[in-house]
Parts: sequence; structure tokens; C-alpha cells
Amino acid sequence: MAKSINQVILMGRLTRDPDMRSTSSGKTVTSFSLAVDRQTQDDQADFFDITAWEKLGELVNQYLSKGRRCLVQGRLRQDSWDDKETGKKRSKVEVVATDVTFLDGPGGDNNGGGSSAPAKSNSKKSDDVVVEDIDDKPIDLSEIPF
Repeated sequence: MAKSINQVILMGRLTRDPDMRSTSSGKTVTSFSLAVDRQTQDDQADFFDITAWEKLGELVNQYLSKGRRCLVQGRLRQDSWDDKETGKKRSKVEVVATDVTFLDGPGGDNNGGGSSAPAKSNSKKSDDVVVEDIDDKPIDLSEIPF
């Protein structure tokens, strides 16, 4: 029998600032929403609600804000409940994040990871080895052959 798989990977921009709160048991949980552009001419996007727990959620709350890009890895979770006002059955699918990679640098400068190149010194010795800058631009996922 085949093993079940529940894994999702999304890359997009936050549609709102993360919202961090605590449960009654003291665990922190952060919620945010991600807009993922479709690869069509229509400039359409899909929107996903994401939940990150404890330390991961605290980091998301600290470093991400509306408009920032990130890559989220996690699993899908469906929640069902009865609406108290209408009595109708409601359900919601959300992503429970297991890893979040911050793609923008500080201030959303799109430098691919938030690290800035060290300042170069103008005083060089004649025997110094010159190392060319490493291109740390984000990988274009459309170039991956699988």
C-alpha cells in the first residue's frame, strides 16, 4: 500500500502583516496570508491562509510584513465547524508551515536572502587574490527541469 503524502510548497507575497497570538496553553501561533501569482497572462493570484507555530511563528512575526516575499513549506489542514449564527456547516483549508524562507532582504529590497555584501576596501596589496562577487539572485523556478 502506498504511503500518504501531505506536503505543499508555496512562494509568494504576504497580503497582510502577520498576526501573532497565544493559545490558552501558552503556545504562540502566527497567522498570515500569502498571494501566489498564477503563471497566466491574466495577472491572477491564488490566496492561502498560513499558520506558523511557536518559534517559527515568532520569527515570521518579527521579520515579515505585508508585501514581503517568502517560500513556505508545510502541510494542508482542513478544519470543519458549525456556524453558530446560521447553523450551517463551514470548513476551511489552511497551510500549517513547517519551514519559512525569507526571500527579501531588510526593507523588501529583493536581494535574495537579506545578507548584504561586505564593504570593499580600496587599499589593495599587489598579492591580494580578487574574488568575483557571487550571484545570489533568487532561483527562477521555471528553469528547473522537473
